[in-house]
Amino acid sequence: MSSTSAMAQTAIVARAAPGESPYQLSKEQTLKASRALLAHIEYGKRSKDSKKEKRNLLADADEGSGVGETELDDVAIWLILTTKRHIIDKIRLKPGKISIPHSLNTSPTSTICLITADPQAHFKAAVADPSFPSELRARITRVIAISKLRAKYKPYESKRQLFSEHDIFIADDRVVTMLPPILGKAFYERGIKRPIAVSIGDGNERKSKGKVEKRMKMKKNLTSTDHSVASPQRLADEITKALSVALVHLSPSTCTAVRVGKASWDATKVAENIDTVVAGLVTKFVPKGWKNVRALHVKGAETAALPIWLADELWLDEGDITEDVPAGNGVSKVEGSKETKGASKKRRAPETGEDAKSPKKLKKAREGEGRVSPKNLAGEVILRKERLEKQKAEAKEEVETPTAVKKALKAGVAGDSVVRVKTKKSKS
Repeated sequence: MSSTSAMAQTAIVARAAPGESPYQLSKEQTLKASRALLAHIEYGKRSKDSKKEKRNLLADADEGSGVGETELDDVAIWLILTTKRHIIDKIRLKPGKISIPHSLNTSPTSTICLITADPQAHFKAAVADPSFPSELRARITRVIAISKLRAKYKPYESKRQLFSEHDIFIADDRVVTMLPPILGKAFYERGIKRPIAVSIGDGNERKSKGKVEKRMKMKKNLTSTDHSVASPQRLADEITKALSVALVHLSPSTCTAVRVGKASWDATKVAENIDTVVAGLVTKFVPKGWKNVRALHVKGAETAALPIWLADELWLDEGDITEDVPAGNGVSKVEGSKETKGASKKRRAPETGEDAKSPKKLKKAREGEGRVSPKNLAGEVILRKERLEKQKAEAKEEVETPTAVKKALKAGVAGDSVVRVKTKKSKS
């Protein structure tokens, strides 16, 4: 087998055919990555269960051999989008939504908590209306206004309790941006139960309330007193749509994670959701589309990311590439950046002579004038030996030279007096 054919078989991401556009996602590659990821997650669960010391004696023999769907149902599958430039400049507290073919909230036993604007009585009446679907009404176990949510769930433990009591949280889009400081990291750290924004107000009345909402957000006590409520049928439709969407939480970075499936699903369902979410992300949220996409990966909660699409070019425009700058000249700044904008306003000290150095560096430079600074350990050892030999020579000379000679040398006496001292010493 040739080396080229071996490389083609071991390629991580399949390249596009000569006639096809490189800016598209391969369905075969997505399905292949989904199968490998789900198999790896199941294998990891089995290995963890086998290492456990205590076994469930009440479980059947068939149940003990494999991994239950309830365990894998809690493991999310994530799509990781990496772009060449930031998608947005500021954090958006209101998440985006992409409709997906396979809903993430299909369990009929999952409970829903509906967070509304003030007052909550209007929304409770709409849910209790006979025209509201009974199956959906049975799943909505709580309707709470934002003012009561703020007053009742201040301690962290109460927020954790609310988090564990309900499976899905749906919030009125008029108050969804106020929820992060109220709910805290218990809801927003992992991202699994973040509130889904829905439009449950009367559309005709909501158009004239834009200024009221802006004025309301500027106040310290953030509450909403919008009395407009949609009809029971429209309210049910909005909640049903919200249960079959993928949430997109954008931040000022080049990486965005979207939950697209569960580990208990079939690989085909996960791949179909991934294809739909990728198409929605590139067309709705990524500026300049596929040209701004750098990579697409899929991963589990505790697994490595598997690539399903990689860009050939790491830059968006030719202007992003800078020429190599010679050493000493510094790096050229990009036009329009903060550093170049502020450079004209700030005064800089002259960079020539001693003014360019700090006082500490100046002192060290003056002290080190005339010295040969060793560049390595060998040079330092040589200098130290020379210093020690010099000190020994001075000490030896001090011992051998008489005190009278020292005094004579200090007083500046001629060489004859030195000779006389020596002759006197010899006679004695």
